[in-house]
Amino acid sequence: MVWNKRRYPFGSIGREIDEMMSEMESRFQDMFSGSQTLLPEAGGVSDRLMPAIKGEFRVDVCDHNDELVIVADIPGVQKEDVRIRLFDPRTLEISSERSSEKKEEEENYFMRERIFGSMCRRVRLPVDVVLEGAKATFTNGVLEIRLLKSPKEAGQSIPIE
Repeated sequence: MVWNKRRYPFGSIGREIDEMMSEMESRFQDMFSGSQTLLPEAGGVSDRLMPAIKGEFRVDVCDHNDELVIVADIPGVQKEDVRIRLFDPRTLEISSERSSEKKEEEENYFMRERIFGSMCRRVRLPVDVVLEGAKATFTNGVLEIRLLKSPKEAGQSIPIE
């Protein structure tokens, strides 16, 4: 569909909505036809929008030689309120708590969009990692976690009797 800038001044938003609608229609068709591929494709519109819609923070995972680097934007949170947990070699959980510092009367606000409370994000990692040697830093609302990849085992030889 061609977007006329005069008639549709927010053309890029319209294109994103069109993409989401076609993705939804495709999923409904798959669901009713019995197809089992109901999960969104990686890198699609839903991948970019879902963290913001669900109130989660955004995460980048980058593969560097012998380690994975995970970077998460967690604005408005203090270092002491961030928790990192490795559930298994491929699942990392980042959680945070953001509390309101002042209790003010609700009637004084014209607009109130900032959210207070807890957020949690489980990240599926592309390779196995180990907890040993893990490093995490938190600067200006940006959390960076470095995890060493699990050494690849060459296997064990089986002796022949």
